[in-house]
Amino acid sequence: MSALPASGREWHLVARPHGWPQPGDFALREAPVAEPAEGRILVRNLHFSVDPYMRGRMNDVKSYVPPFQLDHPMDGGAVGEVVASNAEGFAVGDHVLHGLGWREYADVNAKHATKVDASLAPLSAYLGVLGMTGLTAYAGLFDVASFKEGDVVFVSGAAGAVGSQVGQMARLKGASRVIGSAGSADKVKLLTEEYGFDAAFNYKDGPVAAQLKEAAPEGIDVYFDNVGGEHLEAAISSFNVHGRATICGMIAQYNSTEPTPAPRNLALVIGKRLRLQGMLVGDHAALQPQFVKEVAGWLASGELKYKETVVEGMENGVEAFLGMLRGENTGKMIVSLTR
Repeated sequence: MSALPASGREWHLVARPHGWPQPGDFALREAPVAEPAEGRILVRNLHFSVDPYMRGRMNDVKSYVPPFQLDHPMDGGAVGEVVASNAEGFAVGDHVLHGLGWREYADVNAKHATKVDASLAPLSAYLGVLGMTGLTAYAGLFDVASFKEGDVVFVSGAAGAVGSQVGQMARLKGASRVIGSAGSADKVKLLTEEYGFDAAFNYKDGPVAAQLKEAAPEGIDVYFDNVGGEHLEAAISSFNVHGRATICGMIAQYNSTEPTPAPRNLALVIGKRLRLQGMLVGDHAALQPQFVKEVAGWLASGELKYKETVVEGMENGVEAFLGMLRGENTGKMIVSLTR
């Protein structure tokens, strides 16, 4: 076994952002690296994930997941290689998925690490299409929104990591029409030409409600919400009776410094008997085996496509996160430490 390095770099949150995070809110710092204690493994991270939910963890508020602590390393999904093990069942050279991203070396409780197979899919896929984002799409569509064959499905943030999977899964399971919104002409083209969406529009081109009505003249049955705001209001207007919305994210509002207005047409929920349900992927862990089996099959057959935006270099971690918040990624945003 090669000698361990004396130290590794990790990103710390050093100030709580007000509105949009700034580079000065973060610091890249050196931390010592040591042999793992009993029941633990030391992992050299190869890729880590940056996700919209991390913005909420930068605020000092009580939520479903504790806030990041100031002057401590941030965390999040990561995949890496075991470089030292003091835990049964894990050997040097194993690849694992775990929750201590944002750092080069992670000292992980082996109970919180899952072995992954690099021969089934690229390791970075376990952070996206075969990981938390893929399970979010799968559980949110089939479990929370109670999707059924023949539904008309609308997805916001449809070129993102979750949204692009939702639309394709709906199509594979027999949706009668799949509509997506995204923030650029290139992303709209990607949705219709590569991902098989029946229609897509750029929400920056005009009012969302008008564009959705044109794309779904007979209304929608399911809305998968990654954005909130104007998109949710438009979906409520377009819903058919007994429509269902999975409220997964509201990225349009994460950096607001003032309270954001609710949809102005919420009264329609009554007459249309709508169901608007929030979701957290952690509630759906029981679906994991079924999800991996089905999605791995779709990947192997080429029926399900995915994209990643990869930013190289530990030093570019914060820029990758800020870029993701600005919508600069297509598919999953990954920070790669392999070079």
